[in-house]
Amino acid sequence: MIRRQLARWTIVGLATNASLYVVYLLLTGWALTPRIAMTLVYIVGVGLGFVGHRQWSFEHTGPTAGALGRYVVAYIVGYLVNLAGLSVGTDVLGAPHQAVQAFMIIVVAVLMFVIQKYFVFRVQARSEDVTAGSAS
Repeated sequence: MIRRQLARWTIVGLATNASLYVVYLLLTGWALTPRIAMTLVYIVGVGLGFVGHRQWSFEHTGPTAGALGRYVVAYIVGYLVNLAGLSVGTDVLGAPHQAVQAFMIIVVAVLMFVIQKYFVFRVQARSEDVTAGSAS
């Protein structure tokens, strides 16, 4: 199951991130700062990703509101990791923002799969399974 989820998650993520990276490059080319451009594409990516990952990658059938709340929390964490990496990479290390952001996409992607698999779209035990397990 995890292989199929990872494969589907990768397809959704690659399609979303590749298109959003192009948008990021266009926005920075149109005089937006890298941090503002990253923020804008991040927000759009969260919405697109939630739909794709919930419905196809993890086939989550639990309550949408709970999953969406956890998803937003996860992506706030991911955003802060991305922002910190972009800042350190460009301001401290002096690397070009294009390369740093491309690297951060990979770092945040790995983090997001783990968080989505085990926190956002986790499979919850059914109540009768929990009750039966506690009776033995």
